[in-house]
Parts: sequence; structure tokens; C-alpha cells
Amino acid sequence: ASQARTKAIKLPAHRGDVTDASGAVLATTVERRDIVVDQTLVGQYKRKVNGHVVSSGVQGAAADLAGVLHLPQQQVAQALTGTRRFAYVARDVPPDVARAARQLPVPSLRTDQSSRRTYPNGPVAANLLGFVSADGRSWGGIEERYDTLLKGTPGELTYEQGLDGTEIPTGVVNERDPVDGSTVRLTIDRDLQWEFQQVLQDQVTATGAQAGYGVVMDPRTGQVLALVTVPTYDPNNPGKAAPNTTGNGALLNVFEPGSTAKAITVAAAMEEGKVTPSTKVTVPPSLRRGGTTIHDAETHGTIRLTTTGVLAQSSNEGTVLLGEQLPASTLYGYLTRFGLAQPTGVGLPESRGILAPVQKWNDSQRYTVMYGQGLSVNALQAASVFATLANDGVRVAPRLVAGTTDHTGAFHPAPAPPSAQVISPEVARQMRLMLENVVGENGTAELAKIPGYRVAGKTGTADHPDGKGGYDGYTASFIGMAPADHPRLVIAVVLDRPVKDHFGGTVAAPVFQQVMTYALAERKIPPTGTKPPVMPLKW
Repeated sequence: ASQARTKAIKLPAHRGDVTDASGAVLATTVERRDIVVDQTLVGQYKRKVNGHVVSSGVQGAAADLAGVLHLPQQQVAQALTGTRRFAYVARDVPPDVARAARQLPVPSLRTDQSSRRTYPNGPVAANLLGFVSADGRSWGGIEERYDTLLKGTPGELTYEQGLDGTEIPTGVVNERDPVDGSTVRLTIDRDLQWEFQQVLQDQVTATGAQAGYGVVMDPRTGQVLALVTVPTYDPNNPGKAAPNTTGNGALLNVFEPGSTAKAITVAAAMEEGKVTPSTKVTVPPSLRRGGTTIHDAETHGTIRLTTTGVLAQSSNEGTVLLGEQLPASTLYGYLTRFGLAQPTGVGLPESRGILAPVQKWNDSQRYTVMYGQGLSVNALQAASVFATLANDGVRVAPRLVAGTTDHTGAFHPAPAPPSAQVISPEVARQMRLMLENVVGENGTAELAKIPGYRVAGKTGTADHPDGKGGYDGYTASFIGMAPADHPRLVIAVVLDRPVKDHFGGTVAAPVFQQVMTYALAERKIPPTGTKPPVMPLKW
């Protein structure tokens, strides 16, 4: 008998928030109630007006509940009709509405604690956050990766109930309190994330691109200040998301880096003592290597460039002439130490990219990888390469989570990310000076200039593989840093298959310029006041 009248219900724990670096809420849980009844007992209901019974049973209960719940009476009547001992009348009801419903003497009616996950900023960082569905399941991003921490531990309430389902006031009651979930604090800057999403979405629309990816990093700490994928969706209504818009493309989708990879080749050649910024390079109209003919983007005769000029004018042939001075195994080692084909370390699902082991390189790949073809990366990997150059050659693994705050209010900072010296500080400094010429008058990214600031970076324009051994469009990118002589921020912009123009210097560099200008102002980073030295591009 004791078992028959004992009822145990779960007491849900409050799911922890997800915030940006400053504590601004990106995801939170609002309190809600589910209204349930035992349908077999609803017929006992007596509806009274001025003390007189005017209707009874299901119709009377439906009439009263419909007015409180603001639902059609017929819908409520259907929920009350039947033989189920447990039936939902309404779900996801605000607490004040639930209290009003409980004041009605409907037999067995009760309210169960519930909740709803909300995202106050709508699409901001949606692809990074993921979402929680109506049934409480976490899908993708931070919500899924940190689900155990966020959801906490439910409690339990055990009580004795009478025949009509109501609690016996003098019955035995046992209660175990729930333990609320932890709050996860990200390294993301909400306002910067919003700005980047708007600017990038505008450019995706303007160029007819299929997608765009963006990254903002602090090269000194590895903190990711923005991680952008567009098009995006509203995690408050994931069911209305357009196809293929809920994933984190900045981590999951890979592309050939194109000319941005030339920075690795040149840095490796300089680190190994093979070249200097002023090394003279005679670049022919075309170059035959590995059974393939290598051309530059623009047709030219024989030209004489320095190493700096090779970078500034993004010469494929010049890069090969510099890079072939290194053994293939040495170049492969630099590519992997810069983070290519390696997990970024942010702890979320991602593609590691594609870089065949050096033993499997064919004759042409030995050369094409030098200028960013025959390998692939995700947007965060690409940004991390330039963060290493910006941080005096030290690669600090990217990180997205600053720490967690448990139910007691104690903050637990995330472990410091691993770091490694990839190239010497002097070579990194020389690379930054050389990359400033990419943004100079004779470079490929004049549109990345920011008045008053020194900017360094590299354009990329690569064919987009179609997965069938051919190509179907281009990937345009620009990755840069500012202030170039004391870098505080690195920003990567990638446009997937733009139609109206496809060069990194004309479609990606303007996005960089606008976002970097905003970021420098928002974070109050002043110009250094210095001027770059003059570095010859030709000889």
C-alpha cells in the first residue's frame, strides 16, 4: 500500500549559462512549467459560477483552463479526454500562468517543473553555441561538448499521494535537491562576433558566395575572440534553419589555403638560412616542375623579385624557387609545426584538414604545397599560422573556453594552452615586415589598409575542389594582423566560392579592413606611431 501511494518525481537542475568573455549571456535557461492531469479523474470537476455549479466534467474543466492558458477550449478538452493516467494539458508555460491554473480545483491537475533554453542574441555565435531542443537534448557546439557540466545533476522528490493524485499533507516526503549546472565562459567577444557576422554576411550576399568563415585571435594568448560562420541560423528556432546552416563551418569545412600558405614556405626557407628578405629571385614566365607547369596569376615575362617581392606580389613561381631549396621532409615538418593537419586544440568537433605524409607526395605535390595547393585547412588553422608569426614565432594553441563557474560560484579557469617555438623571433619579425608590403602600394591587398595603423597580411585565391578530381569555383581569403610591428589581433576572412569577383585582395581584404578597424577601436588599441622600413620588391 505504501508503494502504491508513493510518487517519485525528478527535480530538474538549472542548466548553466554560456557567456562571452565579459559575462554577457549567450545562452541561458528560463523557468517554465508543464501542466499535467490524470484524465480518468477530470470528470469529477465541478465548475461553479457565483457558488452554483454551471457545468461539470471535462467541458467545465476545459472552459476554465482555456481562459487561464489562453488556448482554444476544444484543444484543452481534447487534452483532458481519455483514460491516460498522465497527460499533458500544456507545456512550456510561464510560472505565473501555471500558478493560476493550479488554483482551479481540477482533480489531479499539477504542474511539473520545466525549462526552456533561450539565446538572447539570436544568431550571434549560433554555430559555435549549438542549441538545446525542446526535449532537452543538446545538439552541436558548446551545448553538446560541455553538456555534462552545463546540465548539472537532477534531484528527486518522493511523496505520498491520494486517489485523486494530490499530495497527502501528512504523508512522508523525501527530497534531494538538484545541483545546478556550471556556467561556461567563452573567450568570445559578443560585440565583435556580431560585427564580424554582419560584415561577412553582407559580403557573402554581395559576391554571391556560398558561405563565409571568419576568425579573430589574440596571438599572445591563443584566445579566439570571434569564430564566424555564415549563413547562420537562430538557435531559438532551430527547426526553421535553412539546410546546412547549423554546423560550425569555420572548424568543420576545409579549403585549399592558396597563397596564404606561402608565408609558411618563405618562413621555413628563412629559418633554415636559405634566403633573406632581400634574396634575389629571377622569375621566368612559367616554371616546369614535377611534371607540371607552374604559372603566376597574371601573365608576365621574366621578372626580378626579392623574397619580399615574391610575397608582396604573390608569385607562385618565386615561392617554388625559394621553397625547393628545402628538402621535402623539412618543409613538411614546418607545415605540421605551424598546425596544419593537426587538431587546433579548441576541443570541438573539427576537420584536421588534409596534408598527405611526405612519403606519399607525388612529383607535383612536392611543389604545389609550397603555394597552398594539394593540401587543405580549416579557417582556425589558417588563422593560427599567422598568429604564430604575430607572436614572435611561438604557436599558442587556440582556445575558446576561458573557464567555468560551478554551482557554488567558484570560477575554474581553463588550463593554459600548450605553446611551442616554431620559428625564431627574428625570422617572425622579418616575416611581419615583409607581409606589410602585401598591403603596400605594389602588393595584392591595398584594400586591407587601415589609416594610422601598420597592417601585415597575405591574400589567398585558390581553386575550390569539387570532390571529383576537378574544381568548381574559388576560395578567396585574407589573413592579417595589426599593429604589424606589435601585433595584438589576427583576423582571417574566407569566402567560399564567390561569384562576383574571386580574388582574396578584392573580396576578403575589405572585410578584414572593416572588422579590424572596428576591433582596434572597440578594444582601445592605439597605433604604434612607427613607420615600416622600405624593403625593395625588385632588383
